[in-house]
Amino acid sequence: MAPMKVYGWVVSPWMARVLVCLEEAGAEYEVVPMSRSGGDHRRPEHLARNPFGEIPVLEDGDLTLYQSRAIARYISRKYKPELLGLGEGGSLKESAMVDVWLDVEAHQHEAAVRPIMWHCIINKFVGRDRDQGVVDESVEKLEKLLEVYETRLSGSRYLAGDRISLADLSHFSFMRYFMATEYAGVVDAYPHVKAWWEALLARPTVQKVMAGMPPDFGFGSGNIP
Repeated sequence: MAPMKVYGWVVSPWMARVLVCLEEAGAEYEVVPMSRSGGDHRRPEHLARNPFGEIPVLEDGDLTLYQSRAIARYISRKYKPELLGLGEGGSLKESAMVDVWLDVEAHQHEAAVRPIMWHCIINKFVGRDRDQGVVDESVEKLEKLLEVYETRLSGSRYLAGDRISLADLSHFSFMRYFMATEYAGVVDAYPHVKAWWEALLARPTVQKVMAGMPPDFGFGSGNIP
């Protein structure tokens, strides 16, 4: 069976979400590198894979998927259902908690962290001004959100329980870039959140994917996808 193909650029936090799931699942895959600056995502052949012109895209035989969380769920179901709270040792309760925290990550966490990443890292490389008001508002939102995480993680090692799940892994990619900003110290006020993040960073799968994610998105070195 041919390996799955993942189209995109590895510095992307959305791409990284899929890659870390593939690594955790032990699945065989091939990255098909694309150039955002070269407009590869707007070419007809890619629009045929994803009509929205976004990455990542996964091809598995005759199946083509887009949307990073949907891809990660598919990989988990196929190769490692434990990441969804299913399979051996899983339960309906654990699976439900994975779903809850995946939704929190999608609708609360990314919404708070993404503007900080954009204004503190990317804007200066693309000629856009940093809006400190947006940054301050987002940091305030994140601090309130991390209070919720701290409460949850004070009662369990990971978000869905005492074993790692896709809910935890899905946070990695945007947290990686947030922790490269001057606001990384915010996490220090939440000891259980900090311990959870350090446990994620210690995973070989996370370290492997993070090696392709320079803190400046490659702008500083000129290795822009």
